[in-house]
Amino acid sequence: MSTINQTLKEKWNQLKTENPRLRIRNAAEELGVSEAELLMTDLGETVTLLTPDFAGILTDVEVLGKVMALTRNEECVHERKGIYKNGDFSSPHAQLFVGEDIDLRIFLNSWKHAFAVVDGDKKSLQFFGKDGLALHKIYLTKDSNDAAFDALVEKYKAEDQTSTILFEAIPAKADEKPDSEIDVEAFQKAWSELKDTHDFFSMTRKFGVSRTQALRLASPEFVTKLETSAVETLLNKASDEKLPIMVFVGNRGIIQIHTGEVNKIFWQGSWINVMDPDFNLHLDTSKIADVWLVKKPTEDGLVHAIEVFNEDGDFIVQFFGKRKPGIPELEEWRNLANNLN
Repeated sequence: MSTINQTLKEKWNQLKTENPRLRIRNAAEELGVSEAELLMTDLGETVTLLTPDFAGILTDVEVLGKVMALTRNEECVHERKGIYKNGDFSSPHAQLFVGEDIDLRIFLNSWKHAFAVVDGDKKSLQFFGKDGLALHKIYLTKDSNDAAFDALVEKYKAEDQTSTILFEAIPAKADEKPDSEIDVEAFQKAWSELKDTHDFFSMTRKFGVSRTQALRLASPEFVTKLETSAVETLLNKASDEKLPIMVFVGNRGIIQIHTGEVNKIFWQGSWINVMDPDFNLHLDTSKIADVWLVKKPTEDGLVHAIEVFNEDGDFIVQFFGKRKPGIPELEEWRNLANNLN
């Protein structure tokens, strides 16, 4: 181990001694390094570097049985238990798992490193971007197959377990175009003529608008700005009414989706939490800058979404009513979404 890694390892061990409950992501932030850099200090001990065959690893995860999938950004953590089924890696742009429990949209172009981690009785597979940011983690549960995990790690174990990985910074996102450079009339017309929610992203790219800029420039019939408290109201009403919803949380490498009811909801400091047996959500409401009700025309009628952003205009979380293509969204969801203010 290099002197730099040894020094970092000592600092991390000291932090863990002082605060045994400190999470690695928070420790990395405190030490001014990436989470993956901290993992590298335990390479050959509790951490194993895997080959970056992400499609192969993820396809084989099904043999582990029921696991917990974790995807997060800076403001929100999404945890969903289930089995990784129906993986589709045929597209070079976005890869999929479409199951009743594990439902993912994956962007492997942003994935760079993979590790297996054994932390006491916790076993996990962890995936990172080139800057060392955690993109996705898979934890074994009491219902998982431990032997299959060990075999998977052995199958994908990198030959070299000693090299130091060089992490690279991610370029800052481009500045928004000035509103004056946008053909607002044509943009609003294109929005009104949408046929599928999946066409929305390509529409924003065509007109060169950011997501929050699109909401600012949209026709008022399709967008309404809400109070930040609308998220709490939404979760409580959905819980009270036993209304199945869809909860999307992601980062640049993946979007993770829960479809179903949300039941047990409680606060801890500024965090609102859903704590159900197979689905947990942790949302830091102090980091919410904007909440919008967004309506998109489709061939199945209007689709209503509640979209939540941070101060940089990045997505934190999205909420929809339970729906599938070809089936209109639930009227109960439309009523809820339209009455949040």
